[in-house]
Amino acid sequence: MGFMDNIKGKVEDAVDKHGDKIADGIDKAAVTADKKTGGKHHDKIEGATGKAKDVLDGLDGKNDDIK
Repeated sequence: MGFMDNIKGKVEDAVDKHGDKIADGIDKAAVTADKKTGGKHHDKIEGATGKAKDVLDGLDGKNDDIK
């Protein structure tokens, strides 16, 4: 197992165990960014939030980590 495989495994384990908490953090960051911009970029922030959650959920190829 190479270095990158080891790191990928650790990230997958972290997402499996703490995916909901990570998703909550993404949501909180999105709310903060939306407030800081006065809602000017709301659609872009929402899109980026969705994409980030999709990537996070699909890291292990199972799409089962984010509820």
